[in-house]
Amino acid sequence: MSFIKLSVIVCAFISSIAMASPVTPQKGVDYLGLSSPQEVKTAPGKVEVIEFFMYHCPACNALEPDLAEWIKRQGDKVTFRRIHLPYHGPKDAEAHLFLTLDALGLEQNLHAKVLEAWHQNHQPLRTDEDNLEWAIKNGIDKTKFIDAYNSFSVTTSLTRLAKVVENYEVNSTPTFVVNGRYLTNSSMLAESNPKMSRGEVTQATFQVIDALVANVLKERTK
Repeated sequence: MSFIKLSVIVCAFISSIAMASPVTPQKGVDYLGLSSPQEVKTAPGKVEVIEFFMYHCPACNALEPDLAEWIKRQGDKVTFRRIHLPYHGPKDAEAHLFLTLDALGLEQNLHAKVLEAWHQNHQPLRTDEDNLEWAIKNGIDKTKFIDAYNSFSVTTSLTRLAKVVENYEVNSTPTFVVNGRYLTNSSMLAESNPKMSRGEVTQATFQVIDALVANVLKERTK
């Protein structure tokens, strides 16, 4: 075999490693392993998937339709939940609203409404007053909202949120963590697959998540 032909084969092999397939993702390229695995809050037999997001984040809003479809396809194998990054620290109004709605059991039903306020209606919810006005407009009892907003559990969770995010090693949104161990996001996929369109990157992101979920389930059968 000629040196030139051998060089071409070697280069092609190296390129195939660098451009890992989303279906068979490569650690350090398409996803990362957390240095300290986090506690998983899910029923036995299920895999936890967490989206780290922010209401004001355009990429989070753009991803929402595809994320909603992905959640529908998971059936009973995945427990999905969200964690809001405290963009402005322990007094972040967005994260405060998220935690309050979650405490009231309303976040899942009203998640799209909050995104709509920010991204379609151009009504950013940046203050406590903005949050209260929005809550009343969306049919939440004023007293119940204020009580939950100012409750010890919600304010304590808000104070601790930055440490939670730090423990999960998240520094951008949207980012997904699978079963407290594996982290991935569209930025990683775009970097490792520079020729992909935005839509292809989104599809690849969910393929990586699917592969990581499958890996967790496979490990349990060993």
